Amino acid sequence: MEHFSLNILGASSAIPLANRSPTAQFLSMADHYFLIDCGEGTQVKLRQHNIGLSRIEHILISHLHGDHFYGLVPLLSSLSLLERQKPIHIYGPAALEEGINQIMALSNSRLNFPLHFHPTDPNKKALIFESERIEVFSFPLSHSIECTGFYFKEKLGPRKIIKSAIEGLNLSVPELRALKQGKDLKGANGEVLLNEKFTLPPLEPFSYAFCSDTQLIKHLHRYFQNTDLLYHEATFTEEFRHLATRTKHSTTKDAAHSANITATKNLLIGHFSVRYKNFKQLLKEAQEDFEATYIANEGCVYTMKRKSRNLEFSRLVTVPKEE
Repeated sequence: MEHFSLNILGASSAIPLANRSPTAQFLSMADHYFLIDCGEGTQVKLRQHNIGLSRIEHILISHLHGDHFYGLVPLLSSLSLLERQKPIHIYGPAALEEGINQIMALSNSRLNFPLHFHPTDPNKKALIFESERIEVFSFPLSHSIECTGFYFKEKLGPRKIIKSAIEGLNLSVPELRALKQGKDLKGANGEVLLNEKFTLPPLEPFSYAFCSDTQLIKHLHRYFQNTDLLYHEATFTEEFRHLATRTKHSTTKDAAHSANITATKNLLIGHFSVRYKNFKQLLKEAQEDFEATYIANEGCVYTMKRKSRNLEFSRLVTVPKEE
């Protein structure tokens, strides 16, 4: 089983098309499931990807432009109709909570499950979720309204015990636990049993950064570095830099620059303007400055194995042909 997978449910900007949907991603990491942004039609895309709606634990909303959250209330309503009981945690701008409440009141609706809201801070990096295996942070982006990115970082796992090295030692469960924690032990005769002789270091944790709508942030490296995968919006090619500046979006070169200054290993670009019928020029421009750039293709899932760290992808959903 893959330890890291990212389903691209939608990666277009502004207007939904027959073959392109607004931003939404489903991240599986460290035994947790995260829905990142929830543009119009997200619940349909989840079903097309064969992702059970019950798997959703956490929903993260970057900002309150419609193409990033207009699918949220319909999704919550469907979950309620399906008699969900487990709580859902939502992380997003403070105004989102009241917006959800108003829409539910307008339609005389209620949810059958607890909804826990966690407002994000658009002005600083902040820890918004933590478990035994993962930390999730929000951090400021620079857009026309308050907007945050999200950084997912696995914690370092336990050391791996070399079974052949401990044969005959008759170690207790607490002693085995101590070895996994990197501690040395005392032998039967009082000698020190060095941990490094009996264990292997844990494999490097996974990390993923999501940069939704934003113009170039020259200090992005302050929020994360050396991530396995960075998703960064690239709404325009360099030809339309004037539009990127006016709308506070990024170009392909901006996305590549962000990957370089954060020393990321792989870059996914998306949120393309609907003016582009194909993404060849967008990919070409980004790869000129950052070779390990890939298109965030809708209908695809991107995976990484823990040992190889190679980014692989496969198509799960066939999208309609261009209009």
